[in-house]
Amino acid sequence: MDNEVRNRILDGAMNLFNRYGVRSVTMDDVAREVSMSKKTLYQYFTNKDGLVTEVARWHMELERKEFAEIEHRAVNAIDELHQIAQCMRRNIQDINPSMLYDLQKFHHEAWDLYLDFKNEFIRGHIEDNLIKGMKEGCYRQEIDVKILSKFRVEQVQMIFDQQIFPPEQFQFVEVQMQLLDHFIHGILTEKGRNHYQKYFQTEAVKPLK
Repeated sequence: MDNEVRNRILDGAMNLFNRYGVRSVTMDDVAREVSMSKKTLYQYFTNKDGLVTEVARWHMELERKEFAEIEHRAVNAIDELHQIAQCMRRNIQDINPSMLYDLQKFHHEAWDLYLDFKNEFIRGHIEDNLIKGMKEGCYRQEIDVKILSKFRVEQVQMIFDQQIFPPEQFQFVEVQMQLLDHFIHGILTEKGRNHYQKYFQTEAVKPLK
């Protein structure tokens, strides 16, 4: 199987899912997006559910690599948070908020992959960052990293709930960045606050006063 063609399909499908949600996108839509016949598309993915699962797996692997690169080049815990915030802003600005609901309701294997990714990789990464920041004196020593790491991953998922944040009333990226900013302020020491102002003062979403 041609991996270049397969990755082109995954990338095209991901772009469609981001814009329109998962449920409304058909295999015909994906074939048109990547300029191939539906017959050729079915040679790579036998049905939509399988395609959705592989898109989820592929996207999560890309995020793992991106997080690893950020962790490697970050000079401290707050620099790492700053780079993650920039990554989040790029990745979520075009995401349709219905995507997680669609996965949970209609694509159970992809949903299970997401839950494992959220509860293991993302939560573990947040926990590692909290421990690093505490050692550097930038985060408060009394915080419980297991509680706050779990709280943070659930906070991110909550933002996708359109009953809590209806899209006609709230901008998705604005909500995400405001809640990240609020979370960070709850863990900072005075030293950490000074670092935070340095890294975030030029961002589109300003630090809370």
